[in-house]
Amino acid sequence: MTTETVLKRKIPSSGELLPAIGLGTWQTFDVDDDAAARAPLKEVLKTLIAKGGRVIDSSPMYGTSEDVTGDLSTELNLNEQLFVATKVWTTGKENGIAQMNRSFAKLQRKKIDLMQIHNLTDWQTHLRTLQAWKEEGRIRYLGITHYTESAYTSIENIIKNNTVDFLQINYSMLRRTAEERLFPLAQEKNVAVIINQPFEEGELFQRVKGIDLPEWAAAFDCHSWGQFFLKFILAKNAVTCVIPGTSKPHHMADNMEAAFGKLPDENQQKQMLRLIEQLKK
Repeated sequence: MTTETVLKRKIPSSGELLPAIGLGTWQTFDVDDDAAARAPLKEVLKTLIAKGGRVIDSSPMYGTSEDVTGDLSTELNLNEQLFVATKVWTTGKENGIAQMNRSFAKLQRKKIDLMQIHNLTDWQTHLRTLQAWKEEGRIRYLGITHYTESAYTSIENIIKNNTVDFLQINYSMLRRTAEERLFPLAQEKNVAVIINQPFEEGELFQRVKGIDLPEWAAAFDCHSWGQFFLKFILAKNAVTCVIPGTSKPHHMADNMEAAFGKLPDENQQKQMLRLIEQLKK
């Protein structure tokens, strides 16, 4: 690691700084009570914190991920150091309240940093609950999430007409529509942006398999393909935090390194895109 500090971005609605790389838990933390599977996840959490990260994102949709996150972070005495984000993923006010209360228990938190409405499910109902909970101090921030471009029109309408602190959305070198449609709006409305699916579920790594990282990537302190894909995203000022998922400590360390050193400028970003587009299957 360089002697520089980790890149942090402001949450527009508060000015609070967040480390620009975090950790997603979809699939990777859904391991139930399997001690052998939990062991490397402890190291992932330790690495996240050691490298200056804080953000971890989960959901009731992710099987036992909330339980595992709560158990391991508490066992490691790291829970309070984390910026814990999770979601509500059900319909109906009472169902939403019950599900979110379960999330507090599973994550072993009295207060959750960010509660998001997963894939916009019954968002009008849950938004009212979340606004009340934010005022009461049960949650610190509220947000909405999705992972497909088909939802962008709905997202635009919600952000234009409601106050939300965070938007979690898909964006990568292969799927860049959010950059045109959602990033400017998020900046205009003071909405923080969390990026999911930064590696396109491994598709980007498949594309560069067996190919050496170009020497010119060193100009923006990039030393792996993972950092290449993440630094491209972090070069967008609207992006607050990217949350790649992993169950491997060395991947967590590598991902975090993307938040150190220089980011690619506009010309370098174009060069990066040309390279990836040349590698289409």
